[in-house]
Amino acid sequence: MIEARRLHILRAVADHRTVTAAAAALYLTPSAVSQQLTALEQETGHRLVERSARGVRLTAAGEILLTHTNAVLAQLERAEAELAAYSSGEAGTVTVAAFATGIGLVVAPALARLADSAPGIRVRVQDAEGDASLPMVLDRQVDVAVAVEYRGAPGADDPRLTRVPLYAEPFDAVLPLGHRLADTERVALAELAKDAWIGPFAGNPCHDVVVLACEQAGFQPLLEHWSDDFRAVVALASAGAGVALVPRSALRGMDVSGAVVRPVEGAAPTRRVFAAVRCGAEGHPLIRPVLEALGEAAARSVTPS
Repeated sequence: MIEARRLHILRAVADHRTVTAAAAALYLTPSAVSQQLTALEQETGHRLVERSARGVRLTAAGEILLTHTNAVLAQLERAEAELAAYSSGEAGTVTVAAFATGIGLVVAPALARLADSAPGIRVRVQDAEGDASLPMVLDRQVDVAVAVEYRGAPGADDPRLTRVPLYAEPFDAVLPLGHRLADTERVALAELAKDAWIGPFAGNPCHDVVVLACEQAGFQPLLEHWSDDFRAVVALASAGAGVALVPRSALRGMDVSGAVVRPVEGAAPTRRVFAAVRCGAEGHPLIRPVLEALGEAAARSVTPS
């Protein structure tokens, strides 16, 4: 008989590629993870992982079991949801991880709505970058992620997750007041090929959007200044340090008097935001109202994706 908790460990090892990283995500010791993997191999009668100096990878048998693991764990999530529904599930805590702008734009309004529509649901919010929240959901550290599309993100067809589109928003060009293009109605990115750029650090999903947009315009941005805080990005642009692309919602309520904000000519680079839960958990009586409230908040605040 295969134990479900060992399947959780197998998936964590597959996701994180090392025993140490998987152990940290699961709040276990590396030796405990190794012991559980060994026990799982004994239960299945197959070698499931191969270890090397670079980490751990699944064998062919391990990949087969991982496919079934995703289905089994999703079904267990559904079972928990149905049991919670059976016992009414009107009160409890849901944890949400979201990036700062997403918290202001959709999470906080969703909390306000839930306070009226589902007062028994307590929502705990954690600030996490758009690429960090999905692993937190998969590792069961949080229940819901408000995340951003990025290179390497789990796709919409990933069997581990259920995704709910929330909104899509364009990036606008932010230029110093005295910039040569400050008087144009729209900014062609190709015209900024020789400018100094201000942008998020590599690894931030917005970094990928900026770089890809510039590549499609025919150049690599000359990134000279780095910050994940868009207020700092705008401040640097206002000081004449360079140009930037900033999500439109991040500019709301920000002091941009020292800079010029212009839409991008043609197809603007876009940030696509979605909510994600572990597959099968979307029907949980505590999680379902949270997803609905997030969707309603997005529909009121921005153009849905």
